[in-house]
Amino acid sequence: MLQRFTGQDVREAYVRIADFVRRTPLEDSIYLNDEDHRYRFKLESQQLGKSFKIRGALNTLAQLPRAQIERGVGTISTGNHGIAVSYACRLLGIKNCVVIVPFGTPRPKLDRIRFYGARVMLMGNDYEDALTLGLNYIDRHELFYVDPGDRDPRVYAGCGTIGYEIMVAHPKVDTIVAPMGSGGLITGIAVAAKAINPSVRIVGVQTAACPAVARSLADGVLYDKYPTQGDTICDAVVGGAGTLAFEMLPDLIDQIIIVSEESILDAMCFMAIEEQCVIEGGSAMVVAAVREYRDLVGGSDVALVITGGNVDGDMLHAALDAQLRTDG
Repeated sequence: MLQRFTGQDVREAYVRIADFVRRTPLEDSIYLNDEDHRYRFKLESQQLGKSFKIRGALNTLAQLPRAQIERGVGTISTGNHGIAVSYACRLLGIKNCVVIVPFGTPRPKLDRIRFYGARVMLMGNDYEDALTLGLNYIDRHELFYVDPGDRDPRVYAGCGTIGYEIMVAHPKVDTIVAPMGSGGLITGIAVAAKAINPSVRIVGVQTAACPAVARSLADGVLYDKYPTQGDTICDAVVGGAGTLAFEMLPDLIDQIIIVSEESILDAMCFMAIEEQCVIEGGSAMVVAAVREYRDLVGGSDVALVITGGNVDGDMLHAALDAQLRTDG
């Protein structure tokens, strides 16, 4: 069993990173709300690096010993985690930072990684290939591996500061809905939120293209590698389930919802056109869940965690164009 973390660890992480991150808005939806439901967007798309990932990266890197900082750090990412690690290293003065990404990673994400100062290396045709090759490179060069959300409780606790912020800002929130990739984010949020209000409901959402956490929990088997079926606009949330998430989530999560790629695309367009908010596919999963499965989401005062806003411009343009032509 891996080392676990608690609500106290999350509170300490919040203090540790508070001077570096934004306390992102929790804004009411204009078009999802009705007489019986109030939905609020926790806009991590407005976070530094346009993603929640900076929280876990900072909480981890801020605790490294000086000798390791001098040797440097490395990570493997499809984009958002790499951006966060690059940005965190810049904030903390860590000079040697390597981010390994698979071929085909969207250009805007590569541009952001480089902008914040990390060296980008392209390895493998998908995330699993990049992970295998990248871990070998990081080990050979004695870099510290910045876990994106598999085993390191420091990463989980940093992510959990989102749940802490939600519950402190609006104690009446009775349901939190968050995307699931490896499950690290929702595990952190659940630990933090339930430490404040044990009755708060935690709802996780995954794409039907890669429901790794959902299948792992349903089967009682850790699928740390999981294939992606067909094309996906949720590149930031594909891959296997996190080991620590697999161990902790059964006691934390109240509902899991699987949404289709089509509904995610529609939700992303809805957010851009109606709510005037540009978000990436992985974030749009929670909006898709409310639009299609409101009863399953449940709750009357609901926080929807919008995890990121790093969107490929060409993909967004094509999606909006198709949506507008359909509506027209």
